[in-house]
Amino acid sequence: MASKGPPGRLVAVMGPSGAGKDTLIDYARARVDPQRVLFAHRYITRPAEAGGENHVSLTPAEFAARRAARLMALAWQSHGLDYGIGAEVDLWLRHGLTVVVNLSRAAWSDAARRYPDLLGVLVTASREVLAERLLARGRESAADIAERLKHDVALPDHRAIHRLDNSGPIATAGAAFVRLITPR
Repeated sequence: MASKGPPGRLVAVMGPSGAGKDTLIDYARARVDPQRVLFAHRYITRPAEAGGENHVSLTPAEFAARRAARLMALAWQSHGLDYGIGAEVDLWLRHGLTVVVNLSRAAWSDAARRYPDLLGVLVTASREVLAERLLARGRESAADIAERLKHDVALPDHRAIHRLDNSGPIATAGAAFVRLITPR
């Protein structure tokens, strides 16, 4: 099937755990045109029942096999797990769609090399808000949360990275996010 027009754009949503990336993605999913904006699932070597985002759970062997078969557009490791974005996003982009992915900040450089028109959205929140959210999700101990809050991945200053503070009401950051990802 041929492309419907100009190539689409990949949007990488990044930020520390607890910043509200999944909440923003869910907010936008309910408010954008699904024929123009798609939200890709991540492939993760974490059990589906572990909670958090809706992801495709793979064993480490399954992940390695898919990566070896070039079925991952992007892949990285974080916190002892393998994460990937499926190669299906390339097909969606060729069809002129905007594709939103939840991406690690550590994978930004690889993504920017592969997708020159990449738009980055760095979601931030105050340290206090991050700690509250991480504690509320109940997946980590207080010591693990303190350690996670020390983990900061610096991103280069890049004209394609927009910073979005999500410390307040979701409607505030959510509306700004929807504006950023809605194709013109």
